[in-house]
Amino acid sequence: MFQEPVFELHRGGKMAVAATVPVTTREDLSLAYTPGVAQVCQAIAADESLVNTFTWVANTVAVVTDGSAVLGLGNIGPRGAMPVMEGKSVLFKQFGGVDAVPICLDTQDVDEIVSVVTALAPSFGGINLEDISAPRCFEIERRLDEALPIPVFHDDQHGTAIVVLAALRNAAELLDRKLGDLRVVISGAGAAGVAVTKMLIAGGVQSENVVICDSQGIIHSGRDGLSGAKLDLAHTTNGAGRTGGIGEALRGADVLIGLSGGTIAEEALAGMAPGAIIFALANPTPEVDPAIAARYASVVATGRSDYPNQINNVLAFPGVFRGALDARATRITENMKLAAAEAIAAVVAGDLRPDAIVPAALDPRVGTAVAAAVAQAAVKDGVVRKA
Repeated sequence: MFQEPVFELHRGGKMAVAATVPVTTREDLSLAYTPGVAQVCQAIAADESLVNTFTWVANTVAVVTDGSAVLGLGNIGPRGAMPVMEGKSVLFKQFGGVDAVPICLDTQDVDEIVSVVTALAPSFGGINLEDISAPRCFEIERRLDEALPIPVFHDDQHGTAIVVLAALRNAAELLDRKLGDLRVVISGAGAAGVAVTKMLIAGGVQSENVVICDSQGIIHSGRDGLSGAKLDLAHTTNGAGRTGGIGEALRGADVLIGLSGGTIAEEALAGMAPGAIIFALANPTPEVDPAIAARYASVVATGRSDYPNQINNVLAFPGVFRGALDARATRITENMKLAAAEAIAAVVAGDLRPDAIVPAALDPRVGTAVAAAVAQAAVKDGVVRKA
């Protein structure tokens, strides 16, 4: 079993630390370490902002998880999560030129996670939260964002939302539709579902035209037992007050965005409006088989690399952090996320096809375009350090 190619690729891990300076002579050693390093330490101690000039901090991100919601695998713990965090770190370097360090925490207590990450923060220029289950992820991100003077970004929420908005903008453009006219159903009210809802509304979808379903059906203001993010969404979406399950939600809908990992029956799709858009993003098994989705939709996207229109976070997070780090941003704003979505969409805007509404995951143009747009938005929003 462990001789299969995927295990061979992972044997020994997918990353290592490489020196950027030579240490081959006594002079090299005296400069890179003692006694020379003491001068740099003293300078930084006197002016802590110099850490961004004379260490790797300004170009380094911590990729932090507690292993509670890894891919579609669920709560597999910090050790099981490490291959994903290593992979994320490799993608940071490949597509954004950002150094990243995987950190898998052996706790799922919100207070402990916030405390540990806060204590580690001086070593990094940004914090990428990853694969932390909802609703804890919302509080963890909020508290860290308030506590730290560096960007904090939960990629499962915002990376997904950025790419979904880019894809929907281009799908609507291709079909000569306007975002404000689309009736959108989101299946899944976890971290990604909540963030996608907020991002689509910020990007031009009308909140009253959004219907969100969780495992118990449509979220609406009259439903008992709602709290937190779901309660907020109940009061800001579903203007028609729809109730019932996914079938009722999809009746007449223009767009389905699957973020749940569940299965959606074909008969529910049959109720959608003609020329629909279906993003079935559960990975590795989409909520709707793409071949079935194509019977009811003019544009189909998944989260998989073996189908057209892969909605992949790698289109967002390397460039988002590259731009934030370049601008020396203290946080990542909504405008920075919207700018990232616009940049991703623009890369292929001149060559849209039903099977090409977003750039390919390996498209080298994306990271640079996103970074430039995010950095510009950070400056415009006034969230950059002066020193």
